[in-house]
Amino acid sequence: MTDEQRGRVFVALAAVAWSTAGLFQRELSVDTATQVAGRAIFAALGLLAYIAAVERRAILRAFRAIGVGGVAVVALLAVSSSSFIAALNHASVANVLFMQALAPILAAVLGTLIGDPVDRRTWAAMVIALVGVAVMAGGPGHPTALGLGLSLLMTVSFAATLVITRHRRDVSMAPATFLSQLVVLVAFAPFASPGSADSSDVILLAALGITQVGLGLVFLTIGARLIPAGEVALITLLEVVLGPLWVWAFLSERPSTATLIGGAIVLGAVVLAARAESLPAQPAAISSGCSPLMPPWREDP
Repeated sequence: MTDEQRGRVFVALAAVAWSTAGLFQRELSVDTATQVAGRAIFAALGLLAYIAAVERRAILRAFRAIGVGGVAVVALLAVSSSSFIAALNHASVANVLFMQALAPILAAVLGTLIGDPVDRRTWAAMVIALVGVAVMAGGPGHPTALGLGLSLLMTVSFAATLVITRHRRDVSMAPATFLSQLVVLVAFAPFASPGSADSSDVILLAALGITQVGLGLVFLTIGARLIPAGEVALITLLEVVLGPLWVWAFLSERPSTATLIGGAIVLGAVVLAARAESLPAQPAAISSGCSPLMPPWREDP
């Protein structure tokens, strides 16, 4: 399996992890701030455990290695997560989903600034995916200025995260994802009501934090180093497709016909991009034999 194929698999796994959010959140009885803060706690713990397992005795070195780009990823991921939650409170789900579908195009445009080319088939797949999400969401609609601004902030920050991760593919950004969850925790903890969470809520928050957020971010940081940012953002749209299907399968809530048709269009777009001809390999630490799971200094000779 090539680096590009592994990258697509890891990003698809990230989308699968993120798509389970609806299953867990439907059963929570706590408010939004408590959900976000609780989820961030467990995500941070899970990510720290992953970093400790991978880096072994070089944990501090891994954190120092992220550099300025990693600090930017910390801020951008925290902004993306927070603005996503806020956008849902000031705009319809349809508006937010439509703006999310613009992320692949924006990431591809930003990626060209760092010399990350995108072929015509992938550009076509992005447009097709945008149409698919529009079908699912019923079009972009007429959001409020605040809702539109928050949705745009979410899209821009997420796209920029992917581009920076791709640009700094010589180091693991897992430490940055851990720090981003600490930022989210600090931002939402003052508004949380931990006393309102019962044992079932704690279990669900742990599942959300460790699997949906933690694993999702781990898979993303691995995959985003191996394929262009635009393709990463395109594949993550599988989250939009799979989310309603999990609810249908486990909670017997049948999605609308428009959701099924739009989801099929998005899925087709992702398959089209995956079948695009491979681009010439670009010089990078990973392509020279380094594992995407570890930075160069952790590799055996």
